[in-house]
Amino acid sequence: MLRKFLTPLSAVRRHSTKDLVDGFNREHTYLRISVSEKCNLRCQYCMPLEGVNLTPKSGVLTTNEIVYLGEHFANLGVRKIRLTGGEPLINKDIVKIVRRLKNINGIESVSLTTNGITLYRHLHELIDAGLDNTNISLDTLIPEKFAFIGRRPRQFHAKVMMSIHEAIASSLKSVKINMVVMKGLNDDEMVNFVDLTKDNNVSVRFLEFMPFNGNSWNWEKFVAFSDQKRMIENHFGCLERENDDSHSTSMNYRLPGHAGQIGFISSITRNFCGGCNRIRLTYDGNLKVCLFGRDEVSLRDVIRSPSYTEEELTDVINGAIKKKAFSHGGVDEIKKAFSHGGVDEIKKGSKPSHDSN
Repeated sequence: MLRKFLTPLSAVRRHSTKDLVDGFNREHTYLRISVSEKCNLRCQYCMPLEGVNLTPKSGVLTTNEIVYLGEHFANLGVRKIRLTGGEPLINKDIVKIVRRLKNINGIESVSLTTNGITLYRHLHELIDAGLDNTNISLDTLIPEKFAFIGRRPRQFHAKVMMSIHEAIASSLKSVKINMVVMKGLNDDEMVNFVDLTKDNNVSVRFLEFMPFNGNSWNWEKFVAFSDQKRMIENHFGCLERENDDSHSTSMNYRLPGHAGQIGFISSITRNFCGGCNRIRLTYDGNLKVCLFGRDEVSLRDVIRSPSYTEEELTDVINGAIKKKAFSHGGVDEIKKAFSHGGVDEIKKGSKPSHDSN
């Protein structure tokens, strides 16, 4: 198999205008790669208390396989890569992965989404390796509440805050803080999070609470984008709308006199599917063309076959993307789906949604 990982890009079929394009003419140039299924938190909205059954090591992508697939996707037209988890910093090769991915011809940026617990330890190494941006997940500014949400010691909160401050002070191009808003738990802290943008060039983004199997999701905890925005404007006054990129998942705003931005990611009530340019590669090598979709195709199995060809891999990727629906279900479909077992049962829509524009 080493022969495959040493195949030069010049030997791979050149990018075609038909590569990574779905049936709605959306070109997919953004690849999210999960480099670890493990996490050092047990956040209530993300993972069941008992954790998850881990995949045998033989079933997880190796560092060489991650980089190889990154090269192949770059050759097909991917320009941005984001590393996720689980918690990506648990992967002992994370600095090496960042460096090798950033050195791929055609890759313009490499980003990282992390819970921030150990980011401060690796930050300068990651930046030296070529890391461009980071998103840090933080749902509360109160240590005791952090311990309750994440089911881990309150002392971890100080480490996350240290990582945030060091990231803001670093040479990273952008630093974003993602907060999942849950009614009665942390919605009363939204104003305090907005205060972080006063003197810091940071984007604070408020996410709607999404249903996943095992995360104790219910509508009583849900705070819609419209309610989040109203709560902030009731305190600060009107938010000024920013001009967002057509592929942005966040609706971005700014307060006059604030150095940073405020964003809202309304995955449930106002999906952003119309401009979706994202595909996902799971830690075990499955390609997902939609976060809400059930369909996956194993690229790991393809590249581990001793007789596979580059053309075969490309055809498998393009075939999956061609089947991508225009949008995931809206609130009513998600509510119905949740009552039958969670996000895995969401009915995929095939018609454009007015809310996705």
